[in-house]
Amino acid sequence: MSVVLSEHLPLLASAPDGIQKLRGLILDLAVRGKLVSQDPASDPEFTTLGAIGRWAVGSGFPKSEQGIKGEEILFAKVSDMNLPENGRFITTTNNTISRASAARLRVNVHPAGTVIFPKIGGAIATNKRRLLIHDTAIDNNCLGLTPHSDVVPDWLFVLLASIDFTKYQAGTSIPALAQGVLAEIPVRVPSIVEQHRIVAKVDELMALCDRLEAEQTDANAAHAQLVDTLLGTLTQSADATELAANWQRLASHFDTLFTTEAAIDALKQTVLQLAVMGKLVPQDPKDEPASALFDRIEKERVRLVAEGRIKQSKPVPPVAECKRPFREPDGWIWTRWVEVAQKIGDIDHKMPETVEDGIPYVSPRDFYPDNRIDFAGAKKVSRDDFVKLSAKIRPELGDIIYPRYGTIGENRLVVDDIEFLASYSCCVIKTMIGFVSEKYQFYFSISQVCRDQARAAENKTTQANVGIKSIQLFAFPLPPLAEQHRIVAKVDELMALCDRLKADLSESREQEARLATSLIDAALMAA
Repeated sequence: MSVVLSEHLPLLASAPDGIQKLRGLILDLAVRGKLVSQDPASDPEFTTLGAIGRWAVGSGFPKSEQGIKGEEILFAKVSDMNLPENGRFITTTNNTISRASAARLRVNVHPAGTVIFPKIGGAIATNKRRLLIHDTAIDNNCLGLTPHSDVVPDWLFVLLASIDFTKYQAGTSIPALAQGVLAEIPVRVPSIVEQHRIVAKVDELMALCDRLEAEQTDANAAHAQLVDTLLGTLTQSADATELAANWQRLASHFDTLFTTEAAIDALKQTVLQLAVMGKLVPQDPKDEPASALFDRIEKERVRLVAEGRIKQSKPVPPVAECKRPFREPDGWIWTRWVEVAQKIGDIDHKMPETVEDGIPYVSPRDFYPDNRIDFAGAKKVSRDDFVKLSAKIRPELGDIIYPRYGTIGENRLVVDDIEFLASYSCCVIKTMIGFVSEKYQFYFSISQVCRDQARAAENKTTQANVGIKSIQLFAFPLPPLAEQHRIVAKVDELMALCDRLKADLSESREQEARLATSLIDAALMAA
């Protein structure tokens, strides 16, 4: 390995895909004869891939013959390459076949030393290579090369691993590799002595890459634990004053702590946790207490029932003290979520017929980062179906869309004044604008306090889901209205800070990746 690369190993190890690029460089230098000293007594042969071995062709494998274990011949599929036991070598497969069955089915059996790889579909792009160490048959989705006697199998593995087969695939919907195309790939074949030296050097350098990767993984895990521990000191702050002091201590180490997207996401979640616990901004005794606000909300709900805009709701049990996620600050109260919303519900559980031009019918597949909803790309339903279905519940500006299946709690606050329906896989939280800040409710809905309640209420079926009634009964920490607005302003400010940190991190990572690529390119040019 070049001196320049040796000096910059820490940068390569930490750069995005840096170690993967380093592995690629090692293979590239190996097959070009630049990794070890060349054998002066023997010039390398320049030939083609098809000339250094014979093709190991796959065979059909009837389902009636599959699932058999313990026979003397392994039967490898592409999926077997992914088994944890099969790193460089195929040591085990999910299917085996007897010699008698192989003869009866006219299955091609390939000897140890053959290198196999995927030959069809998206698996080609994985560039997986595996070396056979037992007599093995392969299915029709695989192809292999059995080396001639003057080619070391381990060197052939290195050679094939250095070639990106996606450059040689044909087909658009289902890419495939053709033997005739692969056979013409030019290759440099050194002497057997040099092949052995190359393999030994590649093994040595790949082991170094493994150590770098393990060290990076350990460092990342230690960093994540450190971040979690320090962020935990924030949530354990007694009040906003103590939080401010702890925050200042943390802020002086932002450059070293928040160096990964995961760390910044953890910071965002901590901000939300502090917000709904009443620790992000100080309480003001002059604020109207939440108990008085709740009385006004109840009167408003009575008025809405009288006007026929909502139905009379059934009484719900109070949040028992032992069930409260945390002790509420002065001026706050615990309620049920449904008590501070106009309504929490969903539409009928029947997919309406879709039309080409109509009203958007959104589901979580239309959700994108940064609270975005792709209304244009969503399915569309007719005006008649929209009117019929929206009679039960209709999402509007300021409401919250809460997915109940699969991506539970990946919520969206409606910020567009547009007609649409939310799929029955979601529930709609119709907020009481003017009484409870819709943005405070949204921040609650994506906080750990809410997520923990959702997890506890999950129905563990084929697809995890949370029932409407469970969501209605989530314990909701209600602050004074004035404090809600202060909380929202502070969360907005800190989320913007996190977004700036993430943007700076992304730019820094891109620079690291470009530098790593430049170092790799320089090493190749100097070779």
